[in-house]
Amino acid sequence: MHASGTFEVKMIPQPAEDGVGDASIGRMALDKQYHGDLAAIGNGQMLALRTAVEGSAGYVALERVSGTLHGRSGAFALQHSGTMTRGAPQLIISVVPDSGSDELQGLAGTLAITITGGQHFYEFEYTLPAVD
Repeated sequence: MHASGTFEVKMIPQPAEDGVGDASIGRMALDKQYHGDLAAIGNGQMLALRTAVEGSAGYVALERVSGTLHGRSGAFALQHSGTMTRGAPQLIISVVPDSGSDELQGLAGTLAITITGGQHFYEFEYTLPAVD
């Protein structure tokens, strides 16, 4: 199945924990609002690192999404893994296996993001068991 739409995201910098980890790794709270076929809110945490080479970086994130997907309500988790190599992006966002709840139990799939003119768009390819 296919879902598409737009979303807004707020990335809120989080303070480094004293004496824990590496201060060059940034930590952000994610606050998202999805519109379209997926009408939901997303909340999560992101870790990111920029290298000394312009345009090269990496990030990972986990996000909990709650709302409706084509009218079926529930929640699920997304796992993000992104790299940028001298400006060339590569991004994989997958549904965490067995993270779907309520009417979204059994959800699996991948989500793609594009940004055009400052607007965020998603394309979500997924499978979901039939409703009994």
